[in-house]
Amino acid sequence: MMPALALPAMPIWMKAGSLLLASNVFMTFAWYGHLKHLGHRPWLIAALIAWGIALFEYLLQVPANRIGAQELTLPQLKIMQEVITLAVFVPFSVYYMQQPLKLDYLWAALCMCGAVFFIFRS
Repeated sequence: MMPALALPAMPIWMKAGSLLLASNVFMTFAWYGHLKHLGHRPWLIAALIAWGIALFEYLLQVPANRIGAQELTLPQLKIMQEVITLAVFVPFSVYYMQQPLKLDYLWAALCMCGAVFFIFRS
């Protein structure tokens, strides 16, 4: 049996969230980074590089979900993942990919806040 990922003492939701945050950074670069740097290369090369990056995503995402599942429901884990995805994607899109900041990001974030409210309420 593989040893559990050693993390400092913190609440389970915070451990899971920290790992999901790191996982999402890798995921975002795997999914979209090739658009900036590999547009001139064959799609197969971009896919292989993305898979290599995605390996690190999964090495963080799988333990994150296993840790989170100790106290969170599956829907709670999913909503946490989606909120973190948006929180990572917007700065990536604006600062790294040089896309304009849009008011729609605020509306999307408010919708996600509603999702968090409904999925985590008693």
